[in-house]
Amino acid sequence: MTNAPFYLHPTAEVSPDAHIGAGTRIWSQVQVREHAHIGEECNIGKGAYIGAHVHVGSRVKIQNYALVYEGVSLEDGVFVGPRVCFTNDLLPRAITPDGKLKDAGDWEVTPTLVKYGASIGAGSIILCGVTIGEFALVGAGSMVTRDVPPHSLVFGNPARQPGCVCRCARRLSDVHEQDGKLVGWCEVCGQVYLS
Repeated sequence: MTNAPFYLHPTAEVSPDAHIGAGTRIWSQVQVREHAHIGEECNIGKGAYIGAHVHVGSRVKIQNYALVYEGVSLEDGVFVGPRVCFTNDLLPRAITPDGKLKDAGDWEVTPTLVKYGASIGAGSIILCGVTIGEFALVGAGSMVTRDVPPHSLVFGNPARQPGCVCRCARRLSDVHEQDGKLVGWCEVCGQVYLS
């Protein structure tokens, strides 16, 4: 861990090999594994699990009991709701084909990326190998099984896209293509260009 000032609840378990950025707050019963990197000004809620080698950017909020397993990268400004679960193996088994207990060398971690400003609602499950685009919004209780484009609103099982959202997370109206870009109207922020 770095010597930078951060808050660590006395019941949290943080590996001495983890990096915690300045201004980050880690609350009760959180576990942060070895070689995890957590940026500055993050808030990690009660009971959250941050796996080995996980990368968390700055100003990220990970709510209570979220499970962020090895192979996950969260860019700056990401919101992870309570009880969100990221998976990390597309072919999980406890044992090898000959019946022996798998060890660390038998697992194949599949990376997952959540891009800048994206939000994942409470209780969602994120299948490994996907990318969730910038400022996308995953509705609570969703099962994400494929990539989510930037500014997309997705929800359901499996998650589908019924619309687009602004940086402020409000649904856009009048979404249409203009000069090769999607353009939508936000009642709060005004016109928004989507990639």
